[in-house]
Amino acid sequence: MENMELTVMNMYSDILNTYGDIGNFTCINQRIRWRNIGLNIQECTIDKDDDFNWEDIDIILIGGGSDNNQSIVSHHLLEQRKELVEFVETGGVLIAICGSYQMFGNVYVDVDGNDIPCLEVFDIETKSAADRLIGDIVISNAINDSNNVINKDFSFKLEDMVGFENHGGRTYHNHDPLGYVKVGFGNNGEDKKEGMVYKNFIGSYLHGPFLPKNPHIADYMIFNALNRKYSIDEIEELNDSIEINAHNRMLKRLLSE
Repeated sequence: MENMELTVMNMYSDILNTYGDIGNFTCINQRIRWRNIGLNIQECTIDKDDDFNWEDIDIILIGGGSDNNQSIVSHHLLEQRKELVEFVETGGVLIAICGSYQMFGNVYVDVDGNDIPCLEVFDIETKSAADRLIGDIVISNAINDSNNVINKDFSFKLEDMVGFENHGGRTYHNHDPLGYVKVGFGNNGEDKKEGMVYKNFIGSYLHGPFLPKNPHIADYMIFNALNRKYSIDEIEELNDSIEINAHNRMLKRLLSE
């Protein structure tokens, strides 16, 4: 894949980096490099926008943050709404964790009852409560069952996903979930759904950071980005014995508790 390249944009990593979500950026970049795929990195935040064209971006990562940090980011993020919607609708690869996942919805009400501006891209409603949903989490992989994903046939080496959640928000939607909760709380602690998927967009409450704990999802994102750009059928397999062993050890511990 030496003649291929991907451009990865990290948004608001200086503000939305709760529980090390920037590790998702590090993970996906390294897995691109290991495959000898050219890598271009872009950064976007409130006081620093690299000189980039949206047409050049292949993958976007946005992390989570407190209500205060979300409020700071939300107005700047709204300025990017048109470009973000077009990016998602044309199959751009984007993962939004926790606070940024909430901001792609229609409604977010913080614990004090304040409305935080949202992008209103998806029919998602989040209301925050004083008690938080905290702990390690295991979810099944529901991506292949989703009606709106672009590539259902990519082979997953790992089915279940593991992570860590810490959120006061209770999120409700009728979109396809990322997975179904086996251990933990998920979107709201009630309906057993976690996250959402739409085309190549993934929203999730899983920190950890998420991608190092679930390298198959990082590869799913890389595959989707390459397929969108180059119409590929497969990507090079990596030796993930260390990553898989770590994943399975956590999975075994949580499912046995």
